[in-house]
Amino acid sequence: MFVFLFSMEEEKVILVNEQDQQIGLMPKMEAHEKAVLHRAFSVFIFNDKNELMLQQRALNKYHSPGLWTNTCCSHQRNGESNIEAGKRRLQEEMGFVVNLKESISFIYKAPFDNGLTEHEYDHVLLGHYNDEPVLNPDEAASWKWMALEDVKADIAVNPKAYTEWFKVIFDKFYEHINITS
Repeated sequence: MFVFLFSMEEEKVILVNEQDQQIGLMPKMEAHEKAVLHRAFSVFIFNDKNELMLQQRALNKYHSPGLWTNTCCSHQRNGESNIEAGKRRLQEEMGFVVNLKESISFIYKAPFDNGLTEHEYDHVLLGHYNDEPVLNPDEAASWKWMALEDVKADIAVNPKAYTEWFKVIFDKFYEHINITS
């Protein structure tokens, strides 16, 4: 008789310094509990009308459930490029893959009500798509296209409806994601 043991090892994030140089690995939840700086990415997908595809995070997410945010986001795996990670996660969350290009990167820190803190060196990736996504319900509850000006205006009126990192990007880096400028 054979017994198979499967290890469900927790996903690890890449710890970095303020120059985005890798300094180690840590389980994702531990990094969020200790507020340790780690690498992340945020994908922004635009259509031919220059509208941004927004994702509403699934209601079962461990932080920011039900909030609106960019098309998808996550953490790079050890040895994975920003572009490879963005394409992988775009497929996992939204059910499609497109070419992506790197835009800007920045560091932000945001504590959450559940005691966890995002402290990320976030790489913004841009892409183009015109069709409907096929949502993974464990990741996304809904989606919509919105003009950037409308997103910016709605964040000003309804800031609690959006994720922290998304608000930082719109506040500080709007010109880098506005592909018409």
